[in-house]
Amino acid sequence: MSRIKTFNLPDLGEGLTEGEILAWLVKVGDTIELNQPIVEVETAKAAVEIPAKWAGQVQAIHHPEGTTVEVGTPIIAIDTDPGAGPLEAPSTTATPSSDLPTPSAASLAAVEVAPAEGMIEPGLIGGAAPGGRTAVLVGYGPRTTAAKRRPRKGGVPAQAAAAPAPAAPAPQPVVAPVAAPARNGQAATATAGLVLAKPPVRKLAKDLGVDLGTVTGSGPLGSITREDVQQAASGAVAEPIATPSVTTSAASFGTDREQRIPVKGVRKLTAENMSRSAFTAPHVTEFLTVDVTRAMKALDRLRGRREWRDVRVSPLLLVAKAVLLAVKRHPMVNSTWAGDEIVVKDYVNLGIAAATERGLIVPNVKDAGRLSLRELADALNGLVQTAKSGRTSPADMSGGTLTITNVGVFGVDTGTPILPPGESAILAFGAVREMPWVHKGKVKARQVTTLGLSFDHRIIDGELGSKFLRDIGDFLTDPEAALLAWT
Repeated sequence: MSRIKTFNLPDLGEGLTEGEILAWLVKVGDTIELNQPIVEVETAKAAVEIPAKWAGQVQAIHHPEGTTVEVGTPIIAIDTDPGAGPLEAPSTTATPSSDLPTPSAASLAAVEVAPAEGMIEPGLIGGAAPGGRTAVLVGYGPRTTAAKRRPRKGGVPAQAAAAPAPAAPAPQPVVAPVAAPARNGQAATATAGLVLAKPPVRKLAKDLGVDLGTVTGSGPLGSITREDVQQAASGAVAEPIATPSVTTSAASFGTDREQRIPVKGVRKLTAENMSRSAFTAPHVTEFLTVDVTRAMKALDRLRGRREWRDVRVSPLLLVAKAVLLAVKRHPMVNSTWAGDEIVVKDYVNLGIAAATERGLIVPNVKDAGRLSLRELADALNGLVQTAKSGRTSPADMSGGTLTITNVGVFGVDTGTPILPPGESAILAFGAVREMPWVHKGKVKARQVTTLGLSFDHRIIDGELGSKFLRDIGDFLTDPEAALLAWT
């Protein structure tokens, strides 16, 4: 077995196809241990440190920092037995054929069946697995074997089609289908006769008068999306009404005064998710302005207690508690649209939208409804600190069921947030401001905030959404009374 092991970029178990190498944590010649972090990679969800699969000495680093590589690409070579002596360096000069020994048939057969250098053993990450798949950190990746297709009726058998063409002149050739580029480097074929598009997309194209055979798909496997059709329609309409050139001179600027930021990683995933959610789930947003003076005083009393003095207590804690209690009263809010059914979940993975240097991420507190107020405070603080440091793992951002976005930290009163895919409600928590408010028949200065609730109208109707938002407002108006009444 070869001493040199080649480590390929693994699939981190979230269906990711590529990652950007942010930083190498080792260099050539370093001695490393098993499971020692060797490289930091930014995926479409987070920055992740990947551990070594073998102990040994780093022999080669195949890609520098800042390079985006696909899953399965070799990124580092490790000598797993550096104490066995120096490796034989391959010759860089041509050797006369007369000086080379003639290999025997037995040796050729041995070379044929021996595992290739750097090959990963079956069952390990990146190695072979049953069904032609590749083992990854979680589960198995995509199939690497060629798909077998059933021959069409009256068509040419697959073996005959794959055979080389005869040397004799062929009749008039049939026009070949046009290959359309697809996302993630995959090739797809889109022709007038065979177009990858869902029925709603086909109907939209028919309504807009767009020929799908002329549209380049940007979806999986080159499929055509609603955005592709809308873009083609807008482009077709824009040509006839193009404005004529004007004679007045306009200021022109060079590219040295422009900044082009590549869309990748977290920002790319966020853009795709928000676009998909905005055009899939029918959004409705309601607003509620509430007096939170009593809630702010309750927080002050909580901070003064001895067991809470080492805990960071913010208004977000009470908002999170209000949401969790309101979900118990209205379980349908914590659900997912699954096409022909609605999945109502008995657990709340509470997402908290966090702005980071790499873009917006939404990690979540798992099963937050079972936590005490102190446990919830610790979980929220840990979640926010991990997000700010850029160390949030993909697992922490998966499985969210309901989200809070705290736009108040930016001095904003409220907003109309877009639902994360798979969720049916998201709450925007605005800034807490001192404002004039009618209290006990008199206008007084009170602490006031505005809540904005966006929800999926396929699941949540106006009555349910209003009651849910009203309960959150009632808790923030008088937390002590709400706790006594609801628990």
